[in-house]
Amino acid sequence: MEAKEYNICVQEWADALFRFACKCTGQASDAHDVVQGSFEVLWQKRKDVSVEKAKAFLFQVAYRQSIDNYRKKAKVVYAEGPENSSSPTNPDLKKVLERALARLDEQSRALVLLKDYEGYSYDEIAEITNLSESQVKVYLHRARKTLKEYLVSVEKII
Repeated sequence: MEAKEYNICVQEWADALFRFACKCTGQASDAHDVVQGSFEVLWQKRKDVSVEKAKAFLFQVAYRQSIDNYRKKAKVVYAEGPENSSSPTNPDLKKVLERALARLDEQSRALVLLKDYEGYSYDEIAEITNLSESQVKVYLHRARKTLKEYLVSVEKII
């Protein structure tokens, strides 16, 4: 990959990578660091990564850096039960979905984001996360089930 092709990758994938990193890390500042780090790794490995594989490579690096960031901060998300939920009567759907995603562990959140937000196929997600395709399907099913249970509980409150 030459510098010109690298710059095209930056233009094409920076926004999608930032959205993914934001959803994974939960903070824009951390997401900026993840995106910057991902493109730095791509630049360092530019001779080994073809242009066709650059997108998958970037998301794989961002996924790993998000998990590293998560582990570094030892972030703990405590489940908020319906009885002590402070949801307004007309919650903003985006905020509800963000809270639902925050309840998932890092891997589950990344799988949901890769499949449902970024539109990757199961085999592409397997390649990015170094899981088997069947593991991706099982973990994604469990994550969606958790999201559904939370969203149903929120709906009952409203």
